[in-house]
Amino acid sequence: MQMLLSVIVPCFNEEKSLPYFFTEMKKIEQKLPLKIEYILIDDGSTDQTLPLMQHLAKENPKKIHYYSFSRNFGKEAAIYAGLQNAKGDYVTLMDADLQDPPHLLVEMYQLLVAHHLDCVGTRRKNRAGEPKIRSFFADLFYRLMNRIGETELVPGVRDFRLMTRKMVNAVLQITEYNRFSKGIFSWVGFQTEYIAYENVERVAGKTSWSFWQLLKYSLDGIVNFSDVPLNIASFVGAFSCLGSGLALIFIVIRALLFGDPTSGWPSMVSIFLFVGGLQLLCLGIIGKYIGKIFLETKKRPHYLIKESDQENDQNLGK
Repeated sequence: MQMLLSVIVPCFNEEKSLPYFFTEMKKIEQKLPLKIEYILIDDGSTDQTLPLMQHLAKENPKKIHYYSFSRNFGKEAAIYAGLQNAKGDYVTLMDADLQDPPHLLVEMYQLLVAHHLDCVGTRRKNRAGEPKIRSFFADLFYRLMNRIGETELVPGVRDFRLMTRKMVNAVLQITEYNRFSKGIFSWVGFQTEYIAYENVERVAGKTSWSFWQLLKYSLDGIVNFSDVPLNIASFVGAFSCLGSGLALIFIVIRALLFGDPTSGWPSMVSIFLFVGGLQLLCLGIIGKYIGKIFLETKKRPHYLIKESDQENDQNLGK
């Protein structure tokens, strides 16, 4: 029996990109000895992405399936929904904008089978075409994560990867609400190799990721996979306490030996503001972790499905 490949495509306002995506996928379908199903996830799009998905699924009911969220839950929720509903022996994650080149799937499958791997991932060799400040902070994020995180992230790694059913089942066992898929894929382990490729710009449309959204996403990744910020807060607090104690001893000794001068108010105020700022910084770091705990304890579903061509599917809101 021919094995099945599930292609998960998270979409947010991708009406212009989807036709190009399927055009490119048709070129490589015949090169793969696999039966293919498409899992299209509409992440609360506000354009004609959903009607296009409906049309595609109607034309190919056994091959193309779609799930439409009740609102925008984010790409992490879309990835999770796709993994939950994928039925393939192999599963791949791809962006509709062709920044994940479909032709690489052939090489990824051949490498996976030939080397008996559990996963073949992709990474960008460079970030040509991106703003320099975004590239700088992206590189900084990977260096920082690999220094303080509990799992290693390959620089330039993409969500675009081909996984065996065994690895997908392992990823699905991680049901945390605050998800950072790049970290999760690395954390579960399994034998993985990476293919490097030149950066590819979007084929159509505009990216929905702003600089501040990427920064927030990076901070979430650090908090989810490292407790170093908490350790830093503890060290800063201990250092401030020690420094204040030494300063107090110095002031007392100076007052006993030389009297109590009335000057020094500016420096005192500066010290108070500095220590107060450190306290607020530490409270902010701790608050970030507490906020994550708060969201986890609510046990809200990762997403809610408004519409799907698979109405009887059991994974319609998890």
